[in-house]
Amino acid sequence: MKTASTVLGALVCLTSFPAALPAAKLPDLIPRAVLFGNPERASPKLSSDGKMLAYLAPDKKNVLQVFVRTVGKNDDRQLTHDKKRGIRMYFWAYDGEHLLYMQDTDGDENFHVYSVNLKSGLVRDLTPFQGIKAEGVDLSPEHPNEMLVGMNVNDRRKFDAYRINLKSGAIELDTENPGTVLGWVPDAEFKIRAAVASTPEDGGNDLLVREAVDKPWKKLRHWSFEEEGRPIGFSKDGKTLYLEGNHDANTSRLLALDLATGKEEVLAEDDTYDVGGVMVHPTRHTIQAVAFIRDRVEWKVLDKDIAEDFKTLAQVRSGDYTVASRDLADKAWLVAYSTDDGPTTYYAYDRDSRKAQRLFSTHPKLEGLSLAPMKPISFQSRDGLTIHGYLTTPVGVEPRNLPMVLLVHGGPWGRDDWGFNSNAQWLSNRGYAVLQVNFRGSTGYGKKFLNAGNREWAGKMHDDLLDAVEWAKQQGIADPKKIAIMGGSYGGYATLVGLTFTPDVFACGVDIVGPSNLITLFKTIPPYWRPMRAMLFKRVGDLDKEEDFLKSRSPLFRVDKINKPLLIGQGANDPRVKQAESDQIVSALRKAGKEVEYVIYTDEGHGFARPENRLHFFAIVEQFLAKHLGGRCEPVGDIKGHSGEIH
Repeated sequence: MKTASTVLGALVCLTSFPAALPAAKLPDLIPRAVLFGNPERASPKLSSDGKMLAYLAPDKKNVLQVFVRTVGKNDDRQLTHDKKRGIRMYFWAYDGEHLLYMQDTDGDENFHVYSVNLKSGLVRDLTPFQGIKAEGVDLSPEHPNEMLVGMNVNDRRKFDAYRINLKSGAIELDTENPGTVLGWVPDAEFKIRAAVASTPEDGGNDLLVREAVDKPWKKLRHWSFEEEGRPIGFSKDGKTLYLEGNHDANTSRLLALDLATGKEEVLAEDDTYDVGGVMVHPTRHTIQAVAFIRDRVEWKVLDKDIAEDFKTLAQVRSGDYTVASRDLADKAWLVAYSTDDGPTTYYAYDRDSRKAQRLFSTHPKLEGLSLAPMKPISFQSRDGLTIHGYLTTPVGVEPRNLPMVLLVHGGPWGRDDWGFNSNAQWLSNRGYAVLQVNFRGSTGYGKKFLNAGNREWAGKMHDDLLDAVEWAKQQGIADPKKIAIMGGSYGGYATLVGLTFTPDVFACGVDIVGPSNLITLFKTIPPYWRPMRAMLFKRVGDLDKEEDFLKSRSPLFRVDKINKPLLIGQGANDPRVKQAESDQIVSALRKAGKEVEYVIYTDEGHGFARPENRLHFFAIVEQFLAKHLGGRCEPVGDIKGHSGEIH
């Protein structure tokens, strides 16, 4: 094993360019530290009384912490003191005394919930059980001293619901999981009255509701594995359950289910796009607005009380906006604006005056730089589907015959959307066109499009990526000889598929925490994924009955086909895609005499959370792409504190 510093120190920063891409026309190199470092400030949240503002910011050691200040004052102070990994998820408690945050250990995803006292700074682990995972935190203004949380204490395969006293730390079992429940939903009185349970026999889900905690559960709806649905919450009186669901329609709609009659009312829908977000009043428990993510986010306002507010917000500045936080009186809002060519910017909005005041942007050093716009695109797949995506090209040069990176999203049941993307900006700044594709199986475009990806890993899902490459070539954007494929999780798998199933299409590939063998992937999924096992088997392939099929879709067994350079990044503690997934394909490649670079981060999981590790890995990626595609690169520099080991 070589040390990372030794290998990086030997790398040469190449600056060769194709004839159509003279370096003089490109803007200055944007430092990787600006693109991939910690935000200066992020994720602001108001306390329930609107008197305090919390936000994330790096401390003196560059570790993300929660800071708080009194609204209208400059008395900012650091509240948390995480040692290494940094805090990314936190919540205000309603008791006025505590702030809650979640943290795992080196990326293992076994999150615990911690409280920190606003006055004393005392930190308490509210879920103090070794080896467990906490998820699904619920808080209620009507019960300010309590928290509901799912924990797999008694059985690592299932999450029972626990009620925790924030003052004393006392933990009480609230609702036991029979083994199939995926999530719990409390009503306005903070009693668990709805649940979603998997149905292992068909890979679908049941919607369960009970009249009271001492009443039996009743199944109100079944969603097959080809359908999707979830409860959002109860009305104030507990008589209506709000749902998202695509039963009886192609797209996911917002519905109001009358629990007495069983009748459903459609509150919002779109013929092409799924519901992408719902805004619920914090105390009235009414649906106020619904988002649909088309090429960009578009809101449909349902509550006339906020109609003028949304009109005002649309005029404050450019970009897509969302209400990120608000007080219980619903007078003060914090609004996030996202744009493609700049950082997220937050505004404090006063509903009485309808005035918005800028708070901060997440990355001020990005402001004023020559950043590239993200252009929505679409094309027809070889079998007639409309495929949507986004194209980002370098500023200052004509988008013709460029080296290109096909950047594949993870999931695969997710999607790329419009807005600032650090990877896209970084790559375009280095001289590459960047193409992001919502291939079949991506979410947001209705269940027909989603289900078109069933059993199509390394099949038609990959064909969509190839069709995207062909589109870029036909448009004259991409140099056919200088196209890379890169992605994380499923995108990492797609990278391995690209180099093994279609080895002559891509010039090189970058796989980040991607599985190489679907058989071993399914055999090593976390125990708490077991309720979703049947769904995974339906959508990908059945491990119990179709091992040969899964093998046929696994890049590991086609390493002899690879003839292009490959770079792999892996977190040692990844609970989803184990390190063995990367180890085994690296071993097979080297045994076959194939070229591969491999970096393992000892304190990371499914992705690289620590900025030191991100900066280290993307320095390696940048050198790799420059070598094989001919784009620009920034000198490596001295990257301290990372845990990368080059194998």
